Amino acid sequence: MADYGNGDAAQSPYQLAREHLEGRPYRWLISGVAGFIGSHLLETLRQLNQQVTGLDNFMTGHRHNLDQVRGVVGPAAWRHFDFIEGDIRDADACRRASKGADFLLHHAALGAVPRSLSDPVLSNDVNVGGFLRILTAARDAGVRRVIYASSSAVYGDHPALPKLEARIGAPLSPYAVTKCVNELYAQVYARCYGMETMGLRYFNVFGPRQDPDGAYAAVIARWLAAMLRAEPLTINGDGESSRDFCYVGNAVQANLLAALCGRPAAINQLYNIAAGASTSLNALYDMLRALLAEREPRLAGYLAALSPHHADFRDGDVRHSQADIAKAVSLLGYAPTRDVARGLKLSARWYAEHLAPLSLRGPTAARP
Repeated sequence: MADYGNGDAAQSPYQLAREHLEGRPYRWLISGVAGFIGSHLLETLRQLNQQVTGLDNFMTGHRHNLDQVRGVVGPAAWRHFDFIEGDIRDADACRRASKGADFLLHHAALGAVPRSLSDPVLSNDVNVGGFLRILTAARDAGVRRVIYASSSAVYGDHPALPKLEARIGAPLSPYAVTKCVNELYAQVYARCYGMETMGLRYFNVFGPRQDPDGAYAAVIARWLAAMLRAEPLTINGDGESSRDFCYVGNAVQANLLAALCGRPAAINQLYNIAAGASTSLNALYDMLRALLAEREPRLAGYLAALSPHHADFRDGDVRHSQADIAKAVSLLGYAPTRDVARGLKLSARWYAEHLAPLSLRGPTAARP
């Protein structure tokens, strides 16, 4: 594998990685392929002519995500995607999916802090037991490298900002515990079995195809849908809590760079994957409202009159979160290509096109 840590003046490390992949097919296994991030990984890899096996049980992923990827890449490219409907808690499914894979991009999990507080046993079974089974299957199949989704939740109650990989606090939720355990298992498998692993600590990834519905929907998808559907919109707390929102294209970049990086110092490490900037929930609300008003002028009056409901702070949530991405920049060549503003614009366009905005429902629809 090549070293894409620095690139040259004309091409970024990510551009070099993509060019390498266009001329060199590998076999990739994506667990959670029908999910939000998993489907974006699939789309990019098929566009780069890579062989992909996907594993998903549709517990949180959706068939329509796969249908949308098929529509983007076309029927010919789709023929080089092998899908296995199965659960990462099923050792046999993990073994079948891992066979012949060069890289595992592990994104199957039960996300959301509130879900883990509601059912900690299920979160542990999927996120810890499932991770252990697929990690073991990857070891037995001789997978070259495992890239797995960790989370900024591991920083817990550590107060310092920005967050540095070497400093974490006590976990604040069962979900955070599962991600801490994933990191420990990856380190142990690297030490005991000589595996190559890299953990990506995602900070509030967002973008097209993120599910806006359900009790555990992420804030950007949920708010965009609420604004477009004229549904009640809730801000948890006073709105001054802040997050490091990361567009999904940046997460895809990080996965590919981590998989192909040839630097010994970069292997078996943990990386913050984010934009490296902090946005308050109140500022996010204002940005989304302005974007939709600009895109859908007939919504402008409705959005101007929109007043969100403020609820209590959620249990397990941190007050502020911002990543230091210097380690990923230095060792992987990671360089976010979409900041929050650009990512929100792309997301707003996608949701407006897919959720039938009020401006398309008749002249009297856009009433406050």
